Amino acid sequence: MFRLLWIASTHIRAFMRRYMPSNIILDLVRTRRGLKWGPVAMLLAAPYAVAAYLLTVVIESGGPEWLYLVVLVCLWSALKMIWVGPVSVALVLRARMSEKAKPILQEHR
Repeated sequence: MFRLLWIASTHIRAFMRRYMPSNIILDLVRTRRGLKWGPVAMLLAAPYAVAAYLLTVVIESGGPEWLYLVVLVCLWSALKMIWVGPVSVALVLRARMSEKAKPILQEHR
């Protein structure tokens, strides 16, 4: 039983990693050229939060309760989008500091 759950979770993760829009955006933002788009990507948290809210309204008005899984995915994606902004700013600062330090290190050799 444990093996079946492990395999199912691996396949679900692979599907989510490859096809979910938030994961695709995060992969693009995590590149050196995409780090500058992190704060802009934070704005995508709002549509995910609105979608989660609207789905809870649908559920409370008699909709199917399996939609709570979609609400969970929307909220998780919103949290990822909120988190990508500060992390990308820190990473771009670190990358620029290391790029400035490289010429200085090469001059001293």
